[in-house]
Amino acid sequence: MRPSPAEIVRTLVAGRLPGLVHLACRPGLHHVRHATDGEGRVLLLVPVVSDLAAAFRAGAEQHRAVAVVLDVLDLPPAAGAPSLGRALVSGWAREVTGDEARAAAVDFAEVEPTGDLLDVGTRFRLFRFEVAEARWHRAGDLRRIDPQAYAEAEPDPLHPVEAGLLAHLGEEHAQRMTDYLRRQLGLAAGPAEHAPRVERIDRYGMLVTFGRPGGRRRARLTFGRRLADQADLTRLLHPVFCVS
Repeated sequence: MRPSPAEIVRTLVAGRLPGLVHLACRPGLHHVRHATDGEGRVLLLVPVVSDLAAAFRAGAEQHRAVAVVLDVLDLPPAAGAPSLGRALVSGWAREVTGDEARAAAVDFAEVEPTGDLLDVGTRFRLFRFEVAEARWHRAGDLRRIDPQAYAEAEPDPLHPVEAGLLAHLGEEHAQRMTDYLRRQLGLAAGPAEHAPRVERIDRYGMLVTFGRPGGRRRARLTFGRRLADQADLTRLLHPVFCVS
């Protein structure tokens, strides 16, 4: 079991990672704060005084939505850990106003509760687009994702807290996790530098690295079911941490 490509793209564009926006027929990339709502629609929080706002205004003056591409690159939780790759989603963005803007601000705050949302309509504007095209780029492979599959997928709830989880496992439960991983992988006890350790974790399993320095290997250990949230992970690993 592992995340589907659609789930990975939803996870990357959820709003916890930095994003870049490119507008059709206009040069350059723009840094942007973004989030996605429950349906996978992308929200862009744009300062009124910015090049990106000016580009959107130019489109509004022509009474049309603006074609945009949001580009988000995964940031691995630790040095040496593999990246989930890059997600690119595109659609036609338009400003949301009035009650629609207030509802969109609530959706944004569920992902990133920034105080700047209180200034939507004055210092900031919110733009939204439905994803018409989604792509996932990793290790030289570019895969197109069906927009419906993207919309129906869910972001991984462990991704925003992954770095903290790995630090907790490696510091507070280091020996018990090492013993558990050795049992799961069928490894004999050995030097500390050969010990297995978790590199990445998601709602379906863990990516583990093990072996001697310079020749370490990777293996995936699955949980056997799809986890609902971080509390579900704690319940699953409770026997590991509390073994006598």
